Amino acid sequence: MNTGASLRMLDRADKEVMKLTRADIGAVYEFMHKFRHNPENPGLSLKALTSDTRLMSARVNKDHRALLLHIAERDYLLVAVKHRGEVYDDLGRYAYRINRVTGGIEVVDLAPVGDSIVGRVVPPQVEAEPAQKPIFAAYADAQLLELGVSELLLPQIRELTTEAELLELLDRAPQLTTDVLFALFDGTPYDEVLQQVTDPVRADDPVDTEDFEAAVERPATQVTSDDEALQAMLGEAFERWQIFLHPTQRKLVERRYNGPARVGGGPGTGKTIVALHRVAHLARQLPPGVDKPILLTTFNRNLAADLRTRLMALGGQDLVSRVDIVNIDRLASRVVAEAKSGGGRRVVTDSRVPELWAEFLVETGEAGWEAEFLAAEWTQVILGQVLNSRTDYFKARRPNRGRSLTRVERDQIWQLTERFTSWLENRGIWTWRQVAQRAARLEMDRTAHHSGADGNPSGGFYRPRYRHVVVDEAQDLSAAHWKMLRAMVAPEPDDMFLTGDTHQRIYDNHVTLGSLGVNIRGRSSRLTLSYRTTRQILADALQIMTGEVYDDLDGGEEDLAGYRSLLRGGRPHFRGAATWAQERDLIVEQLRSWGSPTDGSVAICVPTKELAAELISRLESDGLPVVEIGPDGPKQPDGIHVGTMHRFKGLEYQRMVIAAVSDGLVPRQVISRYRDTDPKRYQRERQRDRSLLFVAATRPRDELTVFWHGTPSPFLTSRLVRRQPP
Repeated sequence: MNTGASLRMLDRADKEVMKLTRADIGAVYEFMHKFRHNPENPGLSLKALTSDTRLMSARVNKDHRALLLHIAERDYLLVAVKHRGEVYDDLGRYAYRINRVTGGIEVVDLAPVGDSIVGRVVPPQVEAEPAQKPIFAAYADAQLLELGVSELLLPQIRELTTEAELLELLDRAPQLTTDVLFALFDGTPYDEVLQQVTDPVRADDPVDTEDFEAAVERPATQVTSDDEALQAMLGEAFERWQIFLHPTQRKLVERRYNGPARVGGGPGTGKTIVALHRVAHLARQLPPGVDKPILLTTFNRNLAADLRTRLMALGGQDLVSRVDIVNIDRLASRVVAEAKSGGGRRVVTDSRVPELWAEFLVETGEAGWEAEFLAAEWTQVILGQVLNSRTDYFKARRPNRGRSLTRVERDQIWQLTERFTSWLENRGIWTWRQVAQRAARLEMDRTAHHSGADGNPSGGFYRPRYRHVVVDEAQDLSAAHWKMLRAMVAPEPDDMFLTGDTHQRIYDNHVTLGSLGVNIRGRSSRLTLSYRTTRQILADALQIMTGEVYDDLDGGEEDLAGYRSLLRGGRPHFRGAATWAQERDLIVEQLRSWGSPTDGSVAICVPTKELAAELISRLESDGLPVVEIGPDGPKQPDGIHVGTMHRFKGLEYQRMVIAAVSDGLVPRQVISRYRDTDPKRYQRERQRDRSLLFVAATRPRDELTVFWHGTPSPFLTSRLVRRQPP
């Protein structure tokens, strides 16, 4: 009696599959389904191709054959799909080896440079460069092998003398070889490449280069094995990179952590994808049930909706049904509502807090303090740190608050905040910061009520709200949010998993996680490979960040060293105009040069709502379909998307215009008043505006154009400003 077999697909094979017709793609899926059921099915015609019986072929349909590696007795790996006439012709071109560093199976294309079809990473305008000394002459073979470069490709690597030759080779080289050589070519020192590129994917156990059975189980062998993920990939219902993880990412997803863990990285490095796969990994380990023991949260409403859509595509309804997906303020509001603690008050946005403080000071005749200072002190220190008494406030640290306060001044401020809180309550309103503070206190009290002095349950049945908490865009949460989340999950292994990038912090939330009970020391990792933007766009985006120092959410500093992309394209265009009206003309001209696409692939980003409204009016008068990006994202997928910088978090476009990047708009002119009176506040606000521009500049995949009118923003370095379109 025949029994089934295990058949997994190597990530390289899906690139070939996706080039087939839709009918042939369906045939591949049908073949894999049949093979798993019965590999001895005569219609599949399974047979060895060489004297080394490990490499085999099987019939997909009348025109195509599958190349399989025989891993173990009834365990196979699909490594390629070829036309039946090519199966024997190309046998000598490919080698299948186990990488001695990662322990993963690699497909090595041995075709000489010049014989392969170069993919997207090589622009069509690349011209032959004059002969020069070999690119990697400074590195010994032993050094390259220690970095994980494929040994079989060393002879070709030694002959590379131009960037064009390098790009052609790397278009078909194994992943780690590509990552390492690109980093070295970009000038990254050897030790940094070893630390940032190789070590994160190094196998945890000794590698036997003949043990394919062990190799196929390692994260470095990127495969998919379940029908659901395979069908989604073959049906093009989900981006392939959302199914297949880079080995660095997979290790982070599947690792067991002894406590909270954090994954950082620049825009486009796959942090959100890692968070989603982490949720799926945790969900697969849950016992059967109908509860939702996993929380997936983020700051923005539109990002929370996007996370739900992506998780549904990744794992289906069964997975989503075990996960509570909600943005952080809605979660806090739910906690408060459960406790009937809100008193029916209306919640107003935090942006109104300075205005409300100003109104309160006028009504009460208090003239000793500025409304903006009190608003920031109340939201960031008192509410942000969930301080419940004057004594707590006297002892509280006030990071990033600028001027120091005496004990007498703190006493005055505390009394004012108590009166202000009562004033808001009498008006029937409160702010989202207050909601977060109340929710944090409720959750902390709930935990304390059921725990003894040692933190263990003191009696009765008690279960935290969640078993696992996963946070995307962690840099945007406030201290109160973190205190609430910490109280919602027991301090156990795999309790909290955070992804984020402080370079993309666009809200005024600066925290030190360790002081809030979220200890990530020793459990922080960083992704450095961008999958979204081209090297040219990335280089100019990094120029925007010149001179800034960012924190790592735990009291240290973080930079973008080693952040890189393997994609290539044209250089971004930078161009100025005399007036805003003339700049709008340039925008229309740029859109028409792109063919005025209306499929949602193009977007325009501006600093303010007023500028967005004026631009939308101009584009509509020119007959161009415009879609405004609101708090929940674009109102419809088609058209030309227009929005403020805040609205572009989490979005991605093929082409983008960033407009009105002028001094006084980016950064905002209003923050200049803090330059002398509150230098720390000035620096913090300036850094936030720089982060907004950085986020916008890293949204496009292929083309970026930056316009300004009058004087360009100081964030645009002189090198960028001097550049004009050809």
